[in-house]
Amino acid sequence: MVPYVKDKLLLNDSEIGALLLFLGVGAIVMMPATGWLISRIGSRRVILLATIIIAVTLPSLLLMDSPVRMGMMLFLFGAGIGSVDVAMNAHGVQVQNLSGKPVMSSLHGLFSVGGLLGPVLVLFLLKMDFQPVTSLLMLSVLLVLIVSGQSGNLMSFRTEKEVIRQYSSGKAEEKQKPASWLSTRVLFLGTMCFIVFLSEGAVLDWSAIFLRDYKGMDEAFLALGYAAFSIAMAFMRLIGDRLVSRMHSRKVILAGSLAAASGFLVLIATPWIASALLGFVLIGLGAANIVPVFFSEAGQIKNVPGTAALAAVTTIGYAGQLAGPALLGVIAEETSLSVALGFTGALMLVVALSHLSEKRNPG
Repeated sequence: MVPYVKDKLLLNDSEIGALLLFLGVGAIVMMPATGWLISRIGSRRVILLATIIIAVTLPSLLLMDSPVRMGMMLFLFGAGIGSVDVAMNAHGVQVQNLSGKPVMSSLHGLFSVGGLLGPVLVLFLLKMDFQPVTSLLMLSVLLVLIVSGQSGNLMSFRTEKEVIRQYSSGKAEEKQKPASWLSTRVLFLGTMCFIVFLSEGAVLDWSAIFLRDYKGMDEAFLALGYAAFSIAMAFMRLIGDRLVSRMHSRKVILAGSLAAASGFLVLIATPWIASALLGFVLIGLGAANIVPVFFSEAGQIKNVPGTAALAAVTTIGYAGQLAGPALLGVIAEETSLSVALGFTGALMLVVALSHLSEKRNPG
């Protein structure tokens, strides 16, 4: 939909890029507030409210007739996305705690599947000669039907609070001061998520340019890099819970971050397109289960409200996906894109070393 909006509002590349920042700002502003909101009304109600916001704003984006109105609507859309992101992860952690077995990787795997199917569904509707606004309106209706139809299967606020108490220090959670949200453990997990999200953002924003300018790939096939990454990530996440069950979570993070770092090395070192695509596969396989494990750990930090910890970790991590590609752009401008991607691979090594040497102090 971005090219459609760009043409309608007569925007250049820098202007559309500035507008898209409003989406990220809306998400980052709402993420910390969502933790507080969940503690008051529960994650099920937050998911429903956020879904309604998303469903209303998504088709409305194509109706805006000025950059100012578009920026405001993107902010609201981003707020809904950020809120539902935190609420779903918070609910998923409590489901995992209640079931006593890993489920977060599978949930994130279905997120990845949705990310692949969403554009395909919209493309299909457009090919069926539906107008863009109508296509997004149909998608919004489908979204509301799915969430409202399944909301009865989500935990009630009372059940959720009971599960939280089982994995916290009783009523001490309710007395926590906001400063406790910024515990060493929360900041550590947030920083690690920042790096992993930065790596995902690097692939999303820079893969096509890298394949064209450094590997000589035909422009018709430039999407193959991100497609290889996305499919590998979705596959690995769908089997990730079994890996976490059989292996210690630290081993999953260590092996994953080393695989992702190796993928960046292969990507920049190889002269062949086929092996460069293999590099994207390695990045997807490696990064797939790191964030789900970190989110699971964030929801189980002692003496820190789970919803607050998840909100903080998600906010810090999401900032990496927003600011990371811009940072890499600065590095690429001063050196080269290969150096920028190599820097990203080195950061994934930091994740491995940090998690390997970290003292398992839950506070």
